[in-house]
Amino acid sequence: MELDPDDIFKDDEDDPDSEFYQQRESSKEFVVYLVDASPKMFSSTCPSEDGKEETHFHIAISCIAQSLKTQIINRSYDEVAICFFNTREKKNLQDLNGAFVFNVAEREYLDRPTARLIKDFDGIEESFTKDIGSQYGIVSGSRENSLYNSLWIAQALLRKGSAKTADKRILLFTNEDDPFGSIKGVAKADMTRTTLQRAKDAQDLGISIELLPLSQSDEEFNVSLFYSDLIGLEGDELAQFMPSAGQKLQDMKDQLRKRMFTKRIVRRITLSIANGLSIELNTYALIRPTLPGAITWLDSVTNRPLKTERSFICADTGALMQEPAKRYQPYKNDSIMLSVEELSEIKRVSTGHLHLLGFKPLSCLKDYHNLRPSTFIFPSDKEVIGSTCIFIALLRSMVNLKRFAVAFYGSSSRPQLVALVAQDEIISAGGQVEPPGMHMIYLPYSDDVRHVEEIHSDTNAGAPRAADDHIKKAAALIKRIDLKDFSVFQFANPGLQRHYAVLQALALDEDDIPEINDETLPDEEGMARPGVVKAVEEFKLSVYGENYDEESDMGNGKASDASKKRKTAAENAAKESASYNWPDLADNGQLKDLTVTELKYYLTAHNLPVTGKKEVLISRILTHLGK
Repeated sequence: MELDPDDIFKDDEDDPDSEFYQQRESSKEFVVYLVDASPKMFSSTCPSEDGKEETHFHIAISCIAQSLKTQIINRSYDEVAICFFNTREKKNLQDLNGAFVFNVAEREYLDRPTARLIKDFDGIEESFTKDIGSQYGIVSGSRENSLYNSLWIAQALLRKGSAKTADKRILLFTNEDDPFGSIKGVAKADMTRTTLQRAKDAQDLGISIELLPLSQSDEEFNVSLFYSDLIGLEGDELAQFMPSAGQKLQDMKDQLRKRMFTKRIVRRITLSIANGLSIELNTYALIRPTLPGAITWLDSVTNRPLKTERSFICADTGALMQEPAKRYQPYKNDSIMLSVEELSEIKRVSTGHLHLLGFKPLSCLKDYHNLRPSTFIFPSDKEVIGSTCIFIALLRSMVNLKRFAVAFYGSSSRPQLVALVAQDEIISAGGQVEPPGMHMIYLPYSDDVRHVEEIHSDTNAGAPRAADDHIKKAAALIKRIDLKDFSVFQFANPGLQRHYAVLQALALDEDDIPEINDETLPDEEGMARPGVVKAVEEFKLSVYGENYDEESDMGNGKASDASKKRKTAAENAAKESASYNWPDLADNGQLKDLTVTELKYYLTAHNLPVTGKKEVLISRILTHLGK
């Protein structure tokens, strides 16, 4: 039985006429990156992964650039703005000194990232000194406060949208833990007070401020001097802030290219219980397949999206059909005409969404009954008041009696029976681990179940059995190469990552495709450990014996046809190769006079690869001869 993943995981959001399509905007995230551009950011360095020294400004720029590249794939509807403070030049809607909002043409200050923005931002370090410039914006004797100005600018940029429908954040990069350290007396107290008040005003509007501190190699960033009051840290949070901030900075550099889905309702359904009693439920998809994005056809000249239209042509006259096509079903000698409404009525199996049929013990539900990823359901009182109370009563009874509900899910695409398995709330010291609700498990029909059949080539002989020593050696091998704390979340899909990397290289006109680390390849270094090698050899010796030939068929002592052909070809090649004086031919430059077949005699006789053009074969022979 084949299942269509697009049908399994189809959301009501995908329908433009659905109310959920309009709610997609509510999952947006607005981010303003505030980057300190003072001379200290350019003079302070720290070692990178390759051992070279990198400035703090370079680290901030690289983190933001990588975040923008992955954001187009992860959360394509998010909007960002980039603002530098402590700059020589100024560029902002408020015309405030010491702040420069970086942007490109055909884009608002706060907007979705574009390929041009990423390309220009990648090369900003080369032109920063000339076009923008760096200077200390908070100095003694001056009333200018570039940090205050940048917070004001960021707050103004984030006025777009409502805090109830969008997540608004300010990410602040700096290596100056005391921005007002050069100022004394009343002026310092006044600047500190006004800056903290500006940050509090932004937070009251639903804007969160996150600090990403950059520590120097000989001195750690002291967040308690000023920024603990700005972002509201106290107690244990203050002690745990620096380690978590360092991890957050690393996560920005090493983000995985993957689509992000926020927690949202897939669709609303109605559960009919009995005697006209119905409750409203929201459904959530707990797991989704990771697939590349849909292909969009573009015009080869303008590079604009194309609109596809379909027309019908009459088979008899060749005329273009103007009226909508009609459907029919052949019956005997007649064609029965059907309208769209009549077809929908014929295909409709059930008028409702979910009909309760009864209850069964949990022991009756088997693992192999689960056809596809389950759907989580939760009550909603939006349309049907009292749904939550009835759902809770049903949930508690099912948990106490250890029963699951059997229901008929009358979906239009694939009507089927489902099992509603109750899940009670699980709470630990850290909070809620599992929410209360039900898992809707899709059950198979009788003809969906295939029974396992044991087939042996020799019906008279019994099935082969492993000896105790075989089992003991196999257990030792498995124990030796056992994966500790294995999780599927540790591995990224290499094919999908390469797909995204190629898209990025094409969009940004990059010469080289980013290198993809295939985490699914065998751990050759780990498999070469002496303990593992010893366990493998002992297992092979126990099962196959000392005279095991890997070319033979599973220890039966009879060489396969393929191995016989390879052995014969190697013997013929060795015989033919012996008739040539290869060192003399190499010294006199006469290898190029030989045919490809003659060159392959030498390569086959010495177990060397025989692929490639004639020049490659000659080079391989010369290398082997040491010429």
